[in-house]
Amino acid sequence: MLLEINPDTPEPRKIQRALDALNQGGVIAYPTDTCYGLGCDLFNKKAIDRLYQIKAMDREHMLSFVCQNLGEVAKYAVVHDRVYRILKQYLPGPYCFILEATREVPRVVQTPRKTVGVRIPNHPVALALTAALGHPIISSTAAKPGADPDPDPREIELAFPGLGLVLDAGGGGTVPTTVVDLTGASPKIVRRGAGDPEPFE
Repeated sequence: MLLEINPDTPEPRKIQRALDALNQGGVIAYPTDTCYGLGCDLFNKKAIDRLYQIKAMDREHMLSFVCQNLGEVAKYAVVHDRVYRILKQYLPGPYCFILEATREVPRVVQTPRKTVGVRIPNHPVALALTAALGHPIISSTAAKPGADPDPDPREIELAFPGLGLVLDAGGGGTVPTTVVDLTGASPKIVRRGAGDPEPFE
């Protein structure tokens, strides 16, 4: 189901519709500051399984999640002073940072190294969703494995027929986040994307 939503001032009743879908274990498509993402409740294992199924994605593929603010990031990831300074400077923004996971993170979204990818998108809809849910939302680019992200919400609805809801905030981007690993002694670029990678080189 496609539901148009204001990208700048998302209507509360439409955020509630998306929240209902998440609470029922659904997978939704929603806008971010880069591409559209596919997401579900971080704490619903069946929904996470469904996301892997809908995307036809290998279980080894790491999932990141969207947080509302740095305080929420610190609940699910280990944020040392050095890491905090980086996050504060570059979030919200088009980056996904790999950090050490805390015990709050479900095992299903941790890597074998016990790390997680966290995001704070600079997009009112994504932030309103996490605020309404009260904890992070899983984030995975709305694209089939090996394919480029589709900027058209209508095409996303057709490409992923198992979705519970598609929040249509207009055309999205086609370049995913820049992924930076902050678990080592110095930052390491894992994927170059929409965020400027130069500060981490």
